[in-house]
Formats: sequence, structure tokens, C-alpha cells
Amino acid sequence: MNKRDFLARLRNGLSGMPQDDIEERLIFYSEMIDDRMEEGLSEAEAVKSIGTVDDVVSQILTDTPITSLVKEKVKPGRSMRSWEIVLLVLGFPVWFPLLIAAVAVILAVYIVVWSAVISLWAVEVSFWAGTLGGVISAFAVQGNGIREIVMFSIGLCCAGLSIYLFFGCKAVTKGTLKLTKWAALWFKSLFVGKEAA
Repeated sequence: MNKRDFLARLRNGLSGMPQDDIEERLIFYSEMIDDRMEEGLSEAEAVKSIGTVDDVVSQILTDTPITSLVKEKVKPGRSMRSWEIVLLVLGFPVWFPLLIAAVAVILAVYIVVWSAVISLWAVEVSFWAGTLGGVISAFAVQGNGIREIVMFSIGLCCAGLSIYLFFGCKAVTKGTLKLTKWAALWFKSLFVGKEAA
């Protein structure tokens, strides 16, 4: 792919963003390609070294605040007609509660998912506390020896479970972070159109 095709596809992928931001990104990537060509790469190699257009668009969307995307999307292209305003006002008792309910459901799902992750980490911490408690009580309690062995064994079991659970907690946290990032990127992509340039 040459520089012109790359920039045209990038412009198409970023349609829906503020025009100033699009131009700024196009200038940035144009200069980046030129710099790599000055370093001795061919035009195709310079474009390939940047990555795919989809990856670049994804990264730009990740870095762009949602507020600027929303402002650009809701910027009126024309003034509203009087009948549209009347319908908007009359429909307010219907569409506003539905909007609030949708936001509340999305927020509740987000909180539930992260509550599950926090709960897993709480179990992990309790296993570590059980390890510490079992080992300390094994040496602090004086008795016939069986009680100390049992407490020490419980401490070792808790240590093994905590080590095993640590990797699960780590994987679940990474997966939840990826899911959260994907959801935010998907939501941002709703505001960026894919129209032809």
C-alpha cells in the first residue's frame, strides 16, 4: 500500500471525528511515513512499518476523549424544524426515562463484573491470611503436637490454594481489563462513521 492509499483509508476510518483532529492525524502520519522514507525505507515498507489502518484507527479512538466524539456527532448539520422540537419535547417523558434506564443497566453490568473480580482478589487475600494464621498458630499453641501439625497443615493448604488462585485472579483481571477496553472502544466507534471520504 502506498502513502496516498494509507492516508485515504485513514481519513475514511476517522470520519465522524472533528475535522481538525482528522487533519492533525493525517499530517502526523504523513510526516511519519516521510521520515521513515528518509531513513532509507521504500514507500511501501514505510507504510507497512506503521501498521494496518484498522490498528491505527483503533489506537486513535482509544486516545481520543469520548466528549470530543460526542460533540462532533451531535453537532447539528441543520437547524431543527418546529415539529421536530415539538416531538422532542412531547416525547421527553418517554425517551428520557428509557435513556436513564439504559445508562443504569450498563453501569450495573460494569459494577457487577468488577465486583466479581474484586471478590476473587478478596478470596486470594483470605487464603494468604489463612496461611499466616495457620503457621503462626502452629508455633504459638502449646499442646500434644497433633494440634500444631493440623494448624501447620492448614496453613500449607491455604498457601497452595493462594498460589493457585493468584494465577486465576491475574487472568480474570487481565480479561476484564481487555473486555472493558473493548467495550469502550466499541462505544467510541459508534460515534465514528465509516462513510466514504
